[in-house]
Amino acid sequence: MPEVAARFVCNSGKRGSGKRPSAATILLHYPAMLNGFATPEGTARYRNRFPELSHAGHFRPQLGGSVTSQPSEAERASAGTARPGDLWISSIGLGTYLGEATAEADQAYIEAVRLALASGINLLDTAINYRHQRSERSIGAALREMVSAGELQRDEVMICTKAGYLSFDNEVPPDPGAYFRAEFVDQGILNPADLAGGMHCMSPGYLADQLERSRRNLGLETIDVFYVHNPETQLGEVPRERFCGRLREAFAMLEGAVKAGKVRYYGVATWNGFRAPPAARDAMSLADTLEIARQTGGEEHHFRFVQLPFNLGMPEAFAYHNQTWGKENVSLLEAAARAGVVVAGSATLLQGQLTRNLPEFIEKRLGAGSDGANAIQFARSAPGLAVALVGMGRPEHVRENLKVASLPPAPREQWSKLFERE
Repeated sequence: MPEVAARFVCNSGKRGSGKRPSAATILLHYPAMLNGFATPEGTARYRNRFPELSHAGHFRPQLGGSVTSQPSEAERASAGTARPGDLWISSIGLGTYLGEATAEADQAYIEAVRLALASGINLLDTAINYRHQRSERSIGAALREMVSAGELQRDEVMICTKAGYLSFDNEVPPDPGAYFRAEFVDQGILNPADLAGGMHCMSPGYLADQLERSRRNLGLETIDVFYVHNPETQLGEVPRERFCGRLREAFAMLEGAVKAGKVRYYGVATWNGFRAPPAARDAMSLADTLEIARQTGGEEHHFRFVQLPFNLGMPEAFAYHNQTWGKENVSLLEAAARAGVVVAGSATLLQGQLTRNLPEFIEKRLGAGSDGANAIQFARSAPGLAVALVGMGRPEHVRENLKVASLPPAPREQWSKLFERE
C-alpha cells in the first residue's frame, strides 16, 4: 500500500524549527498530481456503471447552465432532468471529519474511500484541518491507487475540501504556539491581526497557502470545490463591514485560483451562518454573499456551492425562512435553488446521535428500516439538497450507509408530513 501523501513535515525538517523542506525533498515525497476535474461526461460515465442506483434516483444533475441563467420553476421541479453541463453527483457523499490521527485510522479511511468510489459514491468531502491533514492524504492515497489500477478516472469524481482554521500537520506538536509562529507567522503567510478567536483566518495569503497544501495532500492539480470554512467565525470579533471586506478578498483569491486551474468552483461551508436568525451576529445572507462574489468575479463568478448542517435535528435550511430573495423571505434551500447554487448538507447523522432512539413516526413516514437509514433518507430527500454528507471512516460504514441509496428519495408530499403535528 503506497504511503499516504507525503509527510515531509514529520520526516524531513522538523516543524517548529522554522526550517522548511527543500523543493527536492518535497518532490521526492509527493508523487505526480492527477490532472483534470469532474466533468459532465465523466460523472455520467460513473453513474452509468450503477444502473440500479441510477434508476432509484441516487444520482442528481447539478450545475447545468451558467450562474446568470437561473433554473426555471419547471426545471427545479424536475430534479431528475439534466441540463447541458450538468454534473451527476451521488445523493450520499463521504465525509472525513471524525477519527483518530493514527496510521490505523488512515488505512481504514483509505479502504472506506476505495469501497465508496467502487460502490456508487462519487463525492468526497474533507478539510485540511480534519485529522491534522491526514483525511486529505487518505483520500489522495485512495484516488492514486484506483486511478493507477484503472478502476476510476479523475473526471468521474467530485473532491471538495475547506480551509480557514489553523491546521496542524499530521499530529499536534508539543508547542502549538511555536509551531504556528514558525510555520505561518515567521514565513509571512499569516498576520496575527487577521486571526479570529485565535484559530480562524481567511486572509488571501493564508488561504492560498492552505490551497497548495491541500492540492499536495490530495494529489490533485485541480480541486473541484474549495470552501472557505465557517467564515461566520470572524463575525464574533470583527464588524460586519470588515467581515465583508475579508470575504471579498478571499473570493478574489479564489477567482484567481480558478483561472490558474487550481480550483474549479468555490463556496462557503458554514455551521451557524445560514441557520441563524437574520439579526444574529453570526448570521449570513446568501444574497449578500453572492453579491460579494459578483463584485470580485463578475456575473460569471465561480461561487457555486454552500454547505451547512442539515438533519432531523437541524432542519433550518428547509424549515426556517431566514433568507431574503427579492422581497420574499425564503429558506436557504429555496434561495440557493433560485440562485443556481448547489447545497451540500453536513452532519447528516449528527456524529452518530441520529442512529438510535428516533420517534416511531419517522420510520412510518420514511420506511428506510433503521434509525440511521431514516436519518440519511430524510436528508437526501430534502427538496433542493444536492448531497447528504455522511462520515464513513471504515468500510463497514460504507456498506451500511449505502443501502439507502437503493431507495428512491421520499416523495415531497410524504417527506413534508414530517413537519406536521400529528
